[in-house]
Amino acid sequence: MNWLRLQMRAGLRAARQMVRQPFNTLLAALVVGIAAALPATGYMLLGNLQRLAGNVSAAPEISLFMQPGASADVVKDSEKKIRALAKEGRVELISRDAALKRFRDNDALAEILDALPDNPFADAFVVRLKDADAERLEALRADLAKLPEVEHVQLDSDWAKRLDALIALGRQALSMLAGVLGLGLVAVTFNTIRLQLLTQRDEIEVSRLLGATDAWIRRPFHWFGALQGLLGGALAGLLTLVATRMLAQPMSELAGLYSLEFVLRPLAVLDWAVLLALCALLGWLGASASVRRHLSRIA
Repeated sequence: MNWLRLQMRAGLRAARQMVRQPFNTLLAALVVGIAAALPATGYMLLGNLQRLAGNVSAAPEISLFMQPGASADVVKDSEKKIRALAKEGRVELISRDAALKRFRDNDALAEILDALPDNPFADAFVVRLKDADAERLEALRADLAKLPEVEHVQLDSDWAKRLDALIALGRQALSMLAGVLGLGLVAVTFNTIRLQLLTQRDEIEVSRLLGATDAWIRRPFHWFGALQGLLGGALAGLLTLVATRMLAQPMSELAGLYSLEFVLRPLAVLDWAVLLALCALLGWLGASASVRRHLSRIA
């Protein structure tokens, strides 16, 4: 209880110190907020990109072309096997007659098809999967290609591989950015606390003469750094929310061009809490390092 009471008193002292210097406090918190908002906004965009990837995962199609002249019984038997392999997917049969009719609707191709003695198309199946990544699509393509009645299997999985690579690159770049800016936040707090120590040098010397321990002297500065980081984290969350609102409409219009329904989501409550905690922790680390370095120089 005594430790908790001491911490509360130190926190109140730090808060009063921040209130006495509103301009400096707001300026330092704004620096922290802008720096933290960059990786926070990147994290928000990356999360939405992953969600979009999940929504688009149903778009890829695996096309299976049967052997020319395959009988109706063979096609029916193949359909059962295909449905068994693609249990979670939707299988659609496009008969050779339906394919011929579809191409006849194109005036440029109608005359060419009429000149042919027979229907040049083969029966085909289109398999559409939900929540399928590139590896799952490739594995299913290989299994379908083993069917003896299937002449050719076509899969365009390059989009999925590119998207996976883009998301992985985004994670790595975001981690590097967060690390660099995290060091920057520690440096900002380090310098702020150094200035606070110099400003309160006389007060610290008097406190030592009265018997104050270094732990008692350090405690308010630790709280000052943590509160400054917490305030900066709150500003970062607000900036990220503003960015979400500003980008929501353009992102929705862009998704509409690809016939997709997409709503840009802001950071979740848990993400906000993690952002605040990290910023407070970085502020505490910067304050701790600064106090440890500069307090010993004050006689």
